[in-house]
Amino acid sequence: MKLDYRILWLDDKINDFIEDEHLEEIENHLKDEEFNPIIDTTDKQDEFYDYLEKNDYDLILTDFHLNENATNQGINGDNIVETIRNTKYVFTEILFYTAKADLKGSLKWDRISFLETAEFGIGKHHEKVVEKAISLINLTIEKFHDIIVMRGMIMNETSDLDAQQLEILNKYIEQKTALDTNQLKCDILEKINQHFNTKLTCVNGNWKNKDNGFKKLMKDTFVFSSDYKIQTLSKILQDISLEDFSQAYKDEIITTRNRFAHAILNEDKDENGKVIRRYFKYKKDGISFDSEYCKTIRKNINIHKNNLDKLQKKLNE
Repeated sequence: MKLDYRILWLDDKINDFIEDEHLEEIENHLKDEEFNPIIDTTDKQDEFYDYLEKNDYDLILTDFHLNENATNQGINGDNIVETIRNTKYVFTEILFYTAKADLKGSLKWDRISFLETAEFGIGKHHEKVVEKAISLINLTIEKFHDIIVMRGMIMNETSDLDAQQLEILNKYIEQKTALDTNQLKCDILEKINQHFNTKLTCVNGNWKNKDNGFKKLMKDTFVFSSDYKIQTLSKILQDISLEDFSQAYKDEIITTRNRFAHAILNEDKDENGKVIRRYFKYKKDGISFDSEYCKTIRKNINIHKNNLDKLQKKLNE
């Protein structure tokens, strides 16, 4: 999962959900959790399958009975389940819902939920579908907080930010003359040179000292690192008179990535030994990677993605 949360929704009466602002309710819930909601809707089975072929989804919603639309005659949830599970959507959460009460004989597959709204009355159908959809979204978000999944998201998103920074640097250099960028290049190369010389000194003998020089050397990646990228962007931001967000980027993106890479799983248990809370903690300074902190991480990544987008847009003007 990335920070884009994708939902595919098939319903003969999907416009009713749209007109009653139920999609907006789901979008707002995802935004509150610091995800970027992308909801594809359709009332046609063929278009639904086209969407499946072209995109990956975190949640799929569909009415179990598709009889209102002429293109969907004779199609029900069982057909759709088999098609989905026979393709690439083995692990995607799926919600089938119906205003009737006739799902007892339906296929039972992992990660598939069924909702019958008949007992709540026809007026509550939309409300109960959205309520169940949000509960499944919360379930997928909770799974998203698994240490391996979170690490994967952070590494993936920060790698994308690194790549975007390189694009910005190249764009800036292309737009300037060699004379204009000489000082920028000299400043960064001087920092890199100092860093290399420090490491070279360590390699040539100082690694034997009492300050654990060798251990420090092993942990250090000193090619054009994320630190150097953001330092360079800082100078560009100052040159074109945009707000310099470089220090916040270091604190909120680079430091967080480094900490999360070394986080360990912790569990709190009750007096009977039952796990009541699972969270991730960075040993050195005791930062707990619980759901709220994970939410903050997503928020910060989105903020700095927007910052880089603004800078990129400015250079493209």
